[in-house]
Amino acid sequence: MMNLMSTYPDPVLDVNSLATHLGDPSWAIVDCRADLTNVNYGFKAYEHAHIPGAVHVDLEVDLSSKKTASGAGGRHPLPTPEQLSDLFSRLGIDDRVQVVAYDDTSGHYAARLWWMLRFMGHRAVAVLDGGWSAWIQAGMPVSAETEYRAPRLFKGHPRWDRVVTIDEVLTAQKLVDGRAPERYRGEIEPIDPVAGHIPGAINRPYGLNWGQDGRWRSREELLPDFLEMLGETSPENAVYYCGSGVSACVNLVGAARAGLPEGRLYVGSWSEWSRLRTNASGKPGEVSDDKPVV
Repeated sequence: MMNLMSTYPDPVLDVNSLATHLGDPSWAIVDCRADLTNVNYGFKAYEHAHIPGAVHVDLEVDLSSKKTASGAGGRHPLPTPEQLSDLFSRLGIDDRVQVVAYDDTSGHYAARLWWMLRFMGHRAVAVLDGGWSAWIQAGMPVSAETEYRAPRLFKGHPRWDRVVTIDEVLTAQKLVDGRAPERYRGEIEPIDPVAGHIPGAINRPYGLNWGQDGRWRSREELLPDFLEMLGETSPENAVYYCGSGVSACVNLVGAARAGLPEGRLYVGSWSEWSRLRTNASGKPGEVSDDKPVV
């Protein structure tokens, strides 16, 4: 049985709480807005208006490393620890700084930054509940100035035990696919070369972590869902993936919101698996499309 006494601070912060810390140098606000179909969208949106004091990060440049010709690492490969330390130092983050990440998709991209900081050992990080939409709906102030934070020395260390490689995926006690059900079932595949899912994976679409209003569901709502999904698997042994290691982080935030120990991330996700685990003809190799959605 899992030990539910091991709980973690809420990784979700409401807009009113953030508003009380505007201008506080010990709080770093990071704008993570992005669009997978438009690489210029995030910065354009930031230039137009953002939360005062927020600095911008780019999904493709800052939250990913360069793609490889073979597909190893997937569409959004994990930057090296050195690259991450440089990024966080440039953003003015050290062990005394509380980070709040937001986007305009309820936390889809902000969750990636949340996970990367946690991976590097920084626990003082949260995603903004409802993101940019909630901030605007609350009538909070906005800025169009390009903002900078004074650099600080980030001294984190990678927690490699929270990462799973392609060679370890099939040994996972519980493998959780966070993509939409139709992609999981192999009915459509708009991005990657093969449709389907990794053998043995179950489906928990990342959107289940939010209500219809785009706000994060409460711990009381999320906890029974995660416990039912995990079954006898310890939360820290569950492995989460998606298309390219971005939206899977939403499920990891959801588990933390439920008060559970952190699971593990397969960063390469389906974008890596579908390229490196198919045969030369392009037909599915170790690909499954016969598991039920849960």
